[in-house]
Amino acid sequence: MDNAQPRRLLLVAACALIDGDGRILLAQRPEGKSMAGLWEFPGGKVETGETPEETLIRELEEELGIRTKVACLAPLTFASHAYEDFHLLMPLYVCRRYEGVPQGREGQALKWVRAKALRDYPMPPADEPLIPYLMDLL
Repeated sequence: MDNAQPRRLLLVAACALIDGDGRILLAQRPEGKSMAGLWEFPGGKVETGETPEETLIRELEEELGIRTKVACLAPLTFASHAYEDFHLLMPLYVCRRYEGVPQGREGQALKWVRAKALRDYPMPPADEPLIPYLMDLL
């Protein structure tokens, strides 16, 4: 083990939202947020007392204006990534069933992308290792 200071653990849930054509939704981090301009899977920080599934249901409604249920969220894989000031643990779920049309409610750009094209979009370091799992799935 190295002599680095212990980092706080940040639990974030992410969702690969898949449309009827097998494309995945990416959201661009807006200006003013850390890693602005990078593309990511929708989701957010798991709040105290929440499960990752509850977080995704809340975040998908807040960020994109869509509704889904726990039964529609299938765990696929997870990321474990050390950033400079925290360690990110991020379960990635797949969701193919939801109500509504995704819209960037927080000013973020959205793009539907084929799995094989995901590497064409700059992503946060924790998101990149998730791409091969989605390529295998789709």
